[in-house]
Amino acid sequence: MMMFRAWCLVIFVVLAVYTAPVLMAEPNLFPAFFSAIQGGGWQGQFNLDFVFMLTLSGLYTAWRHRFTPMGLLLGVIAFNGGALFLSAYFFIQSFRCDGDVRRMLVG
Repeated sequence: MMMFRAWCLVIFVVLAVYTAPVLMAEPNLFPAFFSAIQGGGWQGQFNLDFVFMLTLSGLYTAWRHRFTPMGLLLGVIAFNGGALFLSAYFFIQSFRCDGDVRRMLVG
C-alpha cells in the first residue's frame, strides 16, 4: 500500500506541476482537444480514448458514492480532473479504508 500511496503522490505532484503553466498559457483546452478528434489520426484517437477513460472515472466515483448528490459532484470533478483528481482521491481513500483495497475500490 505504501508504494501505491507513493505512486498517487507522484502522479499528483507531476501533473500539478505540469498542468499549472500549461493552464496559464492556454486556459481553454477544448478547441485543441476536440479538433484533434475531428481531424482523425493518432492524437484524435488518444483524445477520444481519454474522454472514455474520464467518463469511466466519473461514473466509477459517482457509483462508489451510490449516486448521492456528493457522489454526483465527485463524479463530475473526477471527469474534469482526470488523474489529478483520481490520484488524490485514491490516496485519501487508502487511509480512510485502512489500506483495505476491497473497501477502497468497492466502498
